[in-house]
Amino acid sequence: MFRRDGEHCVARFAADEVKVLRKVANEVVGLLTDGFDRDDPVVGRLFPDVYPDDAAESSQFRQYTEGDLKTAKIDQAGAMLAVLPGDAGGEVRLDPESAEAWLRALNDARLAMGIRLDIEDGTDLEDELDEAVLRDPTSSRVFQLSVYAYLGYLQESLLNAMLD
Repeated sequence: MFRRDGEHCVARFAADEVKVLRKVANEVVGLLTDGFDRDDPVVGRLFPDVYPDDAAESSQFRQYTEGDLKTAKIDQAGAMLAVLPGDAGGEVRLDPESAEAWLRALNDARLAMGIRLDIEDGTDLEDELDEAVLRDPTSSRVFQLSVYAYLGYLQESLLNAMLD
């Protein structure tokens, strides 16, 4: 998908891909603004305790860093939204700074989806998707697992283009 063109990472997105990426980025922004809830497991995954064995230290660290981290995550999702082509799809050209922002935004989206889908380390995504398709091929879980897999593919593609 992504390829290197000089210092840029370039990809062409179909209309449905743009729609999915726009929705995913907007959901992350919404989670971090309107729906920010420290007790939400997704928020916990995006902002893990630095000192899991010391609640007071974690709270103090969070007090000084969480605002900046939240702003950075919102900005990264915004960087994705800013360069996505229109509804008909099209090309995206990312300079090195934008590519890093996209990589972080994709990672945040995958972490959030992984929590919502109960995907853990060691989960075989292909098996999970196959089981979901067998149960109900039209279910929202099949679509969500497909988006999760797509985001992983996109993330890997962008990373490889950045390293070329």
